[in-house]
Amino acid sequence: MRIFVLSGQSNMSGRGGVHRRHWDGVVPPECAPDPSILRLSAALQWEEAREPLHADIDTTKTCGIGPGMAFARAVLPRLQEDTPGAGTRTGIGLVPCAVGGTAIREWSRGEHLYEQMVCRSRVAAGYGEIGAVLWYQGESDAESDADTGAYLENVERLIGNVRADLGMPQLPFIQVALASGNKRNIEKVRNAQFSVNLPNVVTVDPMGMALKEDNLHLTTESQVKLGKMLAEAYIMNFLTATC
Repeated sequence: MRIFVLSGQSNMSGRGGVHRRHWDGVVPPECAPDPSILRLSAALQWEEAREPLHADIDTTKTCGIGPGMAFARAVLPRLQEDTPGAGTRTGIGLVPCAVGGTAIREWSRGEHLYEQMVCRSRVAAGYGEIGAVLWYQGESDAESDADTGAYLENVERLIGNVRADLGMPQLPFIQVALASGNKRNIEKVRNAQFSVNLPNVVTVDPMGMALKEDNLHLTTESQVKLGKMLAEAYIMNFLTATC
């Protein structure tokens, strides 16, 4: 099983289809369940992945559609066609970890969210290979000039810490550049994200995708597009090189 860690804040946990704290229940075909796609629950049990992926992780908010299922469904056929051996079918294991409204300092080594992410990733790694961490975060840091100024250093430290603690120095990270947030600082955070100078880090850019009426969260349709964008980044940069 190929494992993918989903982490960051609300646009990763998913707010697509959520209106006035209620999810509309609409699941696009690109996000439909597949028996070959599992998720690690909050109780550390594998189960068939279904939207909302983060419902038992990001528990203080209402979760809806995020990019995780669209990503997994787009990557799955490539994984299966590249798996050698007759009758062999490779599955995908998703590890939801994202929590809405969190600043990157809350993902520092020793903090609860960071340690929970590492713990869940270690459990998942017992069942397969971690293929990548998908990271979408930064809106909260754009609210503060100080946090904005420290973002590059903090995100590079995060990546280094996760790789060290999982014993995977080349672990791929695919981060999503901000597409919304504080207008004064959003470009500064985006510049920091595009300035990360570490190997096996790829940044995708959803700028211009449709936002909900709050002008902060991606719509369901945009989350599907983002999932496919993340899948393309993984296939082009990491899957092709290893298969």
